[in-house]
This record gives sequence, structure tokens and C-alpha cells, in this order.
Amino acid sequence: MFAEERQQLIAERARAEGRVDVGLLAAEYEVTTETIRRDLTVLESRGIVRKVHGGAIPLERLGFEPTVAARDTVQTAAKERIAAAALAEVPAEGAILLDSGTTTARIADALEPDRDLTVVTNSVSIAASLALKPRLTVLIVGGKVRVRTMAAIDDWALRALADTYVDVAFIGTNGISVERGLTTPDTGEAAVKRAMIAAARRSVVVADHTKVGNDCLARFGSLDQVDTFITDTGLDPGVLADLEAVDLKVVRA
Repeated sequence: MFAEERQQLIAERARAEGRVDVGLLAAEYEVTTETIRRDLTVLESRGIVRKVHGGAIPLERLGFEPTVAARDTVQTAAKERIAAAALAEVPAEGAILLDSGTTTARIADALEPDRDLTVVTNSVSIAASLALKPRLTVLIVGGKVRVRTMAAIDDWALRALADTYVDVAFIGTNGISVERGLTTPDTGEAAVKRAMIAAARRSVVVADHTKVGNDCLARFGSLDQVDTFITDTGLDPGVLADLEAVDLKVVRA
């Protein structure tokens, strides 16, 4: 097993179980404890975990979250497939809303440049990339820019979204579960995501499988508010069955 593969598995376990133990990981993967500590150092540098005595805990469980740059290096192939599948949900014309995030950013990259479409976003980086596609009309939601995610949040953003109505909103999430619905570590971003769902005829949630079962600090929506959840093929079949049992349409890309 390559180090990158092992580190991804460690990150997924930390999110699922809330903590990982150095000794147990070393025994399971048949490597030394020093190798696991190096893995945890790499994951900590990416903003995924925080090392504690004897192991590590995921930052999202603490109410923290990785930076955009850190998240952009994780599950990249899965995010590309999710974005490609999400294009099927984009109307031929009209207006869509793109939430901030690394998966929604890939949807923005995948949008055809000759499409007559209005795109509303609260992401500074997504707005900048879409501005290079001249046929698109790009509207950026104002507000305080949160440096960790480069997303506009707080009252200005909420007021703009209150007067906005689009065909489809593509929403990112840090956590999705049957028990807690949609969650994210920051209360300001949760409020904006909640307003985005209210501003759309249809809501499509896009997130890789590592976010499933991961409950964060702030809840911003329930699963019955989601029309479609697009994830990747790494989603466990049992978890898929649980999501479909509550009538959530799940697409695995």
C-alpha cells in the first residue's frame, strides 16, 4: 500500500470514528508506529487531523475544518467524477447557484464556456474562474469573506440570497447523515447554506463519500430538503441503503 492510500484510509477512519490510535493503526497496516506518526504529521499539515497523545482526532469533529487548499488535494478523482455527474443537473438555460467548496469549484470548471446561464455564487475563487467564461452571467454574493473557505458569509450574503431564486442550487457539505442531516463546522457558513437551499427550486448536494456519516457543529438542512445527493463509488453499500431508506435520491459517480 502506498503512503497516500494509507493516509486517505486513516483520514476516513478518523472522520468515521472520531479518533485514531497510533498503535492500532500500525498493527492493522503492518507498519511501524513511526510510519503512522509520519502519516499523521502529513494529515495534520493538510488541516485534516490534529495530533493528540497516542493518536489523532479529525479537525471537523472539533468545530474546525481544513482550508480550501488542503481540501483541494483530497479525493480529487472522486470530486472530478462528482462534478461531471452534476452537469446533468444543470439546466440548459436559466440560473444556478454554486456554493463555495472544492467540489462545487470543479462543477464551475466543467461548465461549458458557451452556455447561456446565470451563476450565483458566494465563493470568491469560483466567481473569478467563471468570469473567464464570457457567455456566463456571474453574480457574486457579497458579505464578509471567510479566509479559510474564501466564502462570503453573514448578513450581506443572507440579504442577497433572500432576494434570489434559482433553478438549482449545488450545495457542498462537510457532513451528511441520516441522523443529523447536513452539517458544517462554521455557523456563519451554515446560515448561508440554509439560505441557498431556500433560494432554489431544487437542491443538489455534492460531496465525496468521506463526508457521509460525519456530523459537524452546525446543522443547516435536513435530508428531505435535498432533491439529489451526488457522491462517489466509495460509498459503503450499507450506508447507501440507509440514505435511500429515507427517500434520498443518491447518484454514485
